[in-house]
Amino acid sequence: QVQLVESGGGAVQAGGSLRLSCVASGHIFSIGRVAWFRQAPGKERAIVAVYRWYDGDTYYTDSVKGRFTLSRGVGKVAVTLQMNRLKPDDTAVYYCAIGPSNELHYKRDSNYVNWGQGTKVRDSS
Repeated sequence: QVQLVESGGGAVQAGGSLRLSCVASGHIFSIGRVAWFRQAPGKERAIVAVYRWYDGDTYYTDSVKGRFTLSRGVGKVAVTLQMNRLKPDDTAVYYCAIGPSNELHYKRDSNYVNWGQGTKVRDSS
């Protein structure tokens, strides 16, 4: 069984930064992609960014391009999401997930099998 744990959320003023971490443990046989999704209050869960494990290729949704950056973290399976110039609209619960590479559907939450419990990011302005 695979466990994912997110950390790093919190309250931050608009324009500030946070770094979210996702660490996986357990019986991990293969990883295609590690994704970050978010769910804002009253909204559906939406893709934020995706890291392709074998070559580090990344995808970012338009609203975070130039502000958020994915990188491989410390540990066997870990991905960090550096979030800069945060906006009130970034307020959400952020989830990381692991799934197959799936070139067609990697932006869909249905592609991902293992999920963390989420970490909350909120605007303190």
